Amino acid sequence: MLNVGLLGAGRIGAVHARTIATHPGSRLAAISDAITESAAALAAKMGAEPRSTEAILADTSIDAVLIATPTNTHSDLIEAATRAGKAVLCEKPVDLSLARARACQAAAAATGQPVMIGFNRRFDPNFAALKGAAERGEIGKPELLSITSFDPAPPPVSYVKVSGGLFRDMMIHDFDVALWIMGAMPSRVIAVGAAIVDPEIGAAAVLDHRHRTMGESERDDRGVHVTRRAVYGYDQRIELLGSEGLLSAGNVLENTVSKATTAGISSAKPEHFFLERYGRAYAAEWAAFVAAVESGGPMPVTLADGVKALALAEAATRSAQTGAAADPAPLLQG
Repeated sequence: MLNVGLLGAGRIGAVHARTIATHPGSRLAAISDAITESAAALAAKMGAEPRSTEAILADTSIDAVLIATPTNTHSDLIEAATRAGKAVLCEKPVDLSLARARACQAAAAATGQPVMIGFNRRFDPNFAALKGAAERGEIGKPELLSITSFDPAPPPVSYVKVSGGLFRDMMIHDFDVALWIMGAMPSRVIAVGAAIVDPEIGAAAVLDHRHRTMGESERDDRGVHVTRRAVYGYDQRIELLGSEGLLSAGNVLENTVSKATTAGISSAKPEHFFLERYGRAYAAEWAAFVAAVESGGPMPVTLADGVKALALAEAATRSAQTGAAADPAPLLQG
């Protein structure tokens, strides 16, 4: 039984709390949060103990921690937890700063403790099935990847200002999926976009709509299309074109009922947001983490994967600012 401490009792922390508590191989022992009342409320609901982060890290009976705190705390907590001998699953991204993320990677590696980054979309059953079919050569050589990732509505401007922007916060998932499916870093990234969804977001000099980022290498083209507003629901799709066919993973709908009349054919909308859409992915992600810790094997998503995705986010940011292509490879070296 893996004894686990949860750092962070916000919305995503609550998702992880349920996942940890319901897995047969893990026990949610303690929860901390900067807002102590939040930690106490979630701990009471989950049968855990509210404690400080320092107390959780100092407790030798706790084997692992899940970090679900604000992004600007991730690197510090990864380093502190690995120094304390804990296995770590940390929500994305590793950090807002690529340089800080690289330093965190080196520091964690020196401890020898396992670290996994929470790119949960790798564990979505539909996306995983698409990846598996591609690896089996069912469409020949993969040549063009298209990812659609539309949020139903923008978050509060207060969150946008501290989140790191669309590339580091929201699109980081899509960068990781592109790397995971295609298997290699692109040689250039081109990003364009605008702020047209929310005037307050535009006033904060942050983009929110019509991002289109292309990554190209000798092997492939990759397109990622992102917006903060899709009024019909949470739109999450992937298409992968190969030399011998096409693979596609469509939306998960609210239900499977369709209606056909003389007026036309209709069906349910996509699931409303990520909590509903990726519920199974979060559970599969945690199961994979527990299995890796118990076996001593490699983590399915590494800290290095997190740094690579952040390098793509940095390249996209530079491209959007300058209007020119950016090469992410040198950014990995500093």
